[in-house]
Amino acid sequence: MRLTAEIISTRPICKEKGRYIGWPTICRRSNGELLAVFSGDRDWHVCPWGKTEMIRSTDNGATWSKPVTINNTPLDDRDAGIIETKDGTLVASWFTSLAFLQNLNAEYVKRAMPDRDAWVRHIEKLTPEIKEEWLGNYISRSVDGGVTWSKPIRVKLSAPHGPIELFDGRLLYVGLNLRTKEKREACADISTDGGVTWQTVGVIPIPESYIGWYYEPHVVETYGGKLVVLFRCQPGDGNDYMRQSESTDGGRTWSIPLITPIFGHPAHLLRLKNGWLLASYGLRRLPFGERACISRDDGATWDYDQEVDICHPTGDELNYAGDLGYPASVELADGSIYTVYYQIDQPGEKPCLMATHWKIV
Repeated sequence: MRLTAEIISTRPICKEKGRYIGWPTICRRSNGELLAVFSGDRDWHVCPWGKTEMIRSTDNGATWSKPVTINNTPLDDRDAGIIETKDGTLVASWFTSLAFLQNLNAEYVKRAMPDRDAWVRHIEKLTPEIKEEWLGNYISRSVDGGVTWSKPIRVKLSAPHGPIELFDGRLLYVGLNLRTKEKREACADISTDGGVTWQTVGVIPIPESYIGWYYEPHVVETYGGKLVVLFRCQPGDGNDYMRQSESTDGGRTWSIPLITPIFGHPAHLLRLKNGWLLASYGLRRLPFGERACISRDDGATWDYDQEVDICHPTGDELNYAGDLGYPASVELADGSIYTVYYQIDQPGEKPCLMATHWKIV
């Protein structure tokens, strides 16, 4: 069966003038409302100001609200994820970073920052106690549709699009434990109380000599109960093909990750209503852009030769420099797909939040 994709629309859905937006996730609520979260109001890719922001759409992405801030720690808040659980609870995720401390004097950052003195003043306020308190990975919960949010809950793992909900109602978070002093691990953590507490149930067996290549996983549960996870993988030779691991026992044991034909990073995985798996990912090599492909056999094979070109930059490609991607997708009621990602809309601008509405035909 030959697959083709029809692009219905592509456009920016949130721009913050003179500011940078990155690393979004989208969810579709049970009432049909779309929520998109991202790290916004930034100077650049690495800066002190990142905060978790959210926009809403009640008309399948035709129009969107203005952004509201749902989280703003003293550090750089990055990589926002969001899901809605069966009981209507929203769970947002992010991690914090101090990487901007090493970028203060970088020439490309100096050109991007509008006020270097503001950086310096902020950094001077970051005591060792503040850094220790806030550096890490977090989730926050909302039981009123995202109007108010709980205090940040520290979690062990980090992954750009956060946890998922399993068919049995438990939350599963597959991510990297980067703060372990002994070694870096890729773990599967489970929550049985809606994300308040978490317990590690399994570790993905990545060979020690390769663990440094693996980043930013995302997981999906098939209708048969199998768990499929894709890892961003960067071995340093330019062959950035994603790696895949699977579990058939709820995340307790996992297969050794194997290379896939999918070039790009990182992936967001979505189970479609017909049971197919959709992987959305960014392409950070020429011609750049956002891509997707389908698996019709629960991840055993991927139709990479029928890869979907969701969106690609136009104009002077040097303006884009590969700083784009992290697409995440939802399936709308009519079976079409709505994918959000970050990318420059017009040459000379900073990246904004973009969306493509498309369907498989």
